[in-house]
Amino acid sequence: MKKSVHIFLLLLGMVVLTSCTTTKKMSYFQNLDKVDLTQPTSLYDAKIMPKDMLTIGVHSLSPEASSVFNLGSSYLVDNNGNIDFPVVGTVHLGGLTTKEAEELIKSKVAPYMSESENPIVQVRMANYKYVMLGAVNGPGVYTAPNEKIGILEAIAKAGDIKFSGKRDKVYLIREKADGTREVHQLDVTDANILNSPYYYLQQNDIVYVEPKKSHTMYEIFTNYTAMWFSILSVVTTLSTFILALKK
Repeated sequence: MKKSVHIFLLLLGMVVLTSCTTTKKMSYFQNLDKVDLTQPTSLYDAKIMPKDMLTIGVHSLSPEASSVFNLGSSYLVDNNGNIDFPVVGTVHLGGLTTKEAEELIKSKVAPYMSESENPIVQVRMANYKYVMLGAVNGPGVYTAPNEKIGILEAIAKAGDIKFSGKRDKVYLIREKADGTREVHQLDVTDANILNSPYYYLQQNDIVYVEPKKSHTMYEIFTNYTAMWFSILSVVTTLSTFILALKK
């Protein structure tokens, strides 16, 4: 009888410790009350990079006048950050936002059109992709149609981080315009992530969530919490049954 009670107390302690540890390790924004979110932050605008695919359209009051600039709609940015635009020739767009690219191309095509035609240029990124890897429920290649996505939204689109993922070791791998790469470790349990300069992803970013080491007691407890609750339920039922027989 005493042995059954000891087993019961041991399992109960395991479940309580596991529940507390799991909550602490998995909760987002644990220190939200200590983070200053009142300071305005500048809105993020993606920069055009080599190998980006752009869609560019020129429109005016005279479709015939602007049609010569719309012979192609998709343009691949070369390694030097340039595109070859109809009539105008080489245009350097590397490092610019799409808004800045629109203004630059407008200044290039304006001399070929009358002032009354007032051309409008639209530039969009056709390949704003990022990669989710590691301990996420849906690893793969994703797209951001609005050219803006935060790390938490990206994690949500990938089905959230697995129980076996380290939320304090989320690595952002970013390729810069010169071809070099930089790696940044992010902690999504820390509310300061909202103020991080790496909160918003850039095109072609890779996000890797480090998994916990296998065969650790923590992983066993966190991954099989439901099983422990089931065992606890069985032990409780058996203990109740045994006590009833002893009466």
